Amino acid sequence: MAQQHLDPTDPMAGAMTGDALAGYLRAQATEFLRALRLHRETGGDGGAPARSKSRAAGNGSGESVDAARALRRSARRISASLHTFRPLLDPDWSETIRPELAWLSGTLAMEHAYAARLERLLLALHRLSGAPVFPAQAGIALTTGASTADAAADGDSASTACAATPAGGAGTQSAAHTDSPSGTASDTSDAAAGGRATGAAPGGTGPASRPAPTAERGNLTVGAAKAGALLERQLTLARTRAHSTALQALGSSRFHAVADTIALLASEVPLTPAAATADLRPLAAAAEERLTDAVAALPLVTAGHPYNAAALIHGLSPDPAPHPQDAPWHQVRLLLRLHRYAREVLHGDDTQVDVRLLATGQALDRHRDASEAAAAAAQAARTPRIAPATAYALGVLHADQRHEVEAARFAFQQSWQPQTVGTP
Repeated sequence: MAQQHLDPTDPMAGAMTGDALAGYLRAQATEFLRALRLHRETGGDGGAPARSKSRAAGNGSGESVDAARALRRSARRISASLHTFRPLLDPDWSETIRPELAWLSGTLAMEHAYAARLERLLLALHRLSGAPVFPAQAGIALTTGASTADAAADGDSASTACAATPAGGAGTQSAAHTDSPSGTASDTSDAAAGGRATGAAPGGTGPASRPAPTAERGNLTVGAAKAGALLERQLTLARTRAHSTALQALGSSRFHAVADTIALLASEVPLTPAAATADLRPLAAAAEERLTDAVAALPLVTAGHPYNAAALIHGLSPDPAPHPQDAPWHQVRLLLRLHRYAREVLHGDDTQVDVRLLATGQALDRHRDASEAAAAAAQAARTPRIAPATAYALGVLHADQRHEVEAARFAFQQSWQPQTVGTP
């Protein structure tokens, strides 16, 4: 286990040897096995009948999502520690298990990512157009979307997004089959929804006191419903495939080999002979230095401006490649995670909360989510034979998400201070 700090006022005091790393890896391996058992009990293999009867409806699904999230969290921490402190670990074992943990974490994360992306885009469409995203939802109280967003903020985005936009629902099919340049029924429904959203008086007594929307707002309202239906079809299909891939992965021999390795790690950590006397702090400092260098290479001056037209131009181009401006920021996000996990290895449960690292991490998470949402909107806009109003709504949605990217970069630039990263 980690040794006690000699000086309680200096968290870096004392010798941090391989014992601290071994204790951290054993603890994370134990968490991994506990989450795996919970996942199998609640959703991985159907669960026990007695447990199913004792749960409220839908609670087992939520516990299964939490278990999958715990699996990803433990896998990320073990993989990051193997990367940061690899000179102190058996090289063959480390280089074999680390890619497998990355594969597992990425596979389990895709379903949640697609569900959260769909939820984000639908809420953005509603905010931009001021009308229900789907024509069939015009009679539903708008507070339903707010309650869904609150539930997603509590951490169950995948289940709430699925409940809010069921695959194959009547509203989805109605909008899906009318998304054509010559569609008339959907246009009429969209126009009616736009009239209700922009303040038409009930009972056909004429417009309300609010001013009439501009032509651009009207076009956005007309296309928002069909754009939402198109995004729902594409992202729900991707989420379904990701769910099937995750289930296949958890039942594969590859995953069982990873679980067996983690089970051995919970009892024995393959350290090198030099790890008994080696100090962990230089390796953790190297991770901090890599983060600082990557941040120094970011265009923080550009991030200080509220508008970045080059980002919008590239995102709407026919090239479906990832945005070139986003890659350095994604790399900083990964390096920030490595630095945070290295701090956990050094200090264990006594790790002090670094407000700056917390704020910058949240800003980079927002950046990643908005960037991927913008890419999804641009990909949907490239769908052949869609109505002009649908393409217009998707273009506005893409621009909105790219503005969110710029806002996240600005928030990161404001949170990042010139002081030492490791200082809380």
